[in-house]
Amino acid sequence: MKAIYFSGKAGGGKTATALGIGIKLRDKGLKVSYFKPIGFRRGTVKKDDDDVMLMREIFELPFPGDIVSPVTVNAHYLTARFMKDDKELFPRIENAFRKCSEGYDVVLVDGSIEPYVGHNQGLDDFNLAVRLGAAALPIIKANDDFHIDQNLLYLDLWLKNNIEVIGSIFNNVTQVQWNKCNSIYKPLVEEKGFSVLGIIPCQVEISSPTVAEFHDVLNGEVIAAPDHMNRLVEEVVVGTMTIESALGYLRRAPNKALITGGDRSDMALTALETSTSVIIFTGGLYPDVRVLSQAEEKNVPVILVHEDTYTTIENLQSIYRSIHPQNQEAIKLVKDTVDKHLNWDQIFSYLEI
Repeated sequence: MKAIYFSGKAGGGKTATALGIGIKLRDKGLKVSYFKPIGFRRGTVKKDDDDVMLMREIFELPFPGDIVSPVTVNAHYLTARFMKDDKELFPRIENAFRKCSEGYDVVLVDGSIEPYVGHNQGLDDFNLAVRLGAAALPIIKANDDFHIDQNLLYLDLWLKNNIEVIGSIFNNVTQVQWNKCNSIYKPLVEEKGFSVLGIIPCQVEISSPTVAEFHDVLNGEVIAAPDHMNRLVEEVVVGTMTIESALGYLRRAPNKALITGGDRSDMALTALETSTSVIIFTGGLYPDVRVLSQAEEKNVPVILVHEDTYTTIENLQSIYRSIHPQNQEAIKLVKDTVDKHLNWDQIFSYLEI
């Protein structure tokens, strides 16, 4: 059995890449399993991890969710209870990994929302890859030069921990970043001795979150167009400026989420005349009835949250797109995109195919 550890930041496409690679390997006759040692819970409501549900169904895994992902954390996981039980965490992970591995040719190990999460317990991606005997496949999402610095640091950590790195993959690369990624970022990675297995372009259909995922994170009240929560959100615009100043932003931003106070019905009405996927009113203030009427007419959901605008934006930092098993179109797009843009030689070599 071989294990491939997919590591990277939330929203960088780790799970989608693992899914595409897993389907390709399954099509080549390998028996594929999936394991997510450290799951992430956005809020206090306990629910099955979307990635775990997806992979269990696609690869027909017989294991329950708490075996596929035995440990779950949130941003405030260092409670007294958690610290008391910390010595039992890795044995729990190890036993679950053994169950998910037995009888399989390859296990796709999905890293945490950031490679460093769990470091105080020795459960970060680097330590877990060593302890599970997995080779790493870092997924790089470099929106700017600071992000590439961060990823180069992570690559150094894979080296310092003597972990085999199959190669790295740039994922969700926008058209604006495409040339810089090829001409500057890729050579920087290769100068460190790492192969770049592919550069995967951003696909709106699989990288942009839906309005429903915004609602899940914000846990607000849907007060208009609840039947259109599957709309994609490509950009977020914060409406705190004057209408005259905002108009240019509103016109340029496609399929956007507008975040504004409930007392800014003028901003919402202007946004509804442009390409808008959802309007999020903050501060618990209900908007003018005209906004709700036009939103219903244009099939634009409206979400009301009680937090202020700043807190709402902070809460959205953890949002990312989840692919659901029923979305066969997105799954096919993932498979075709990964198949087209990756150099498979080193992956096949590691798996001895």
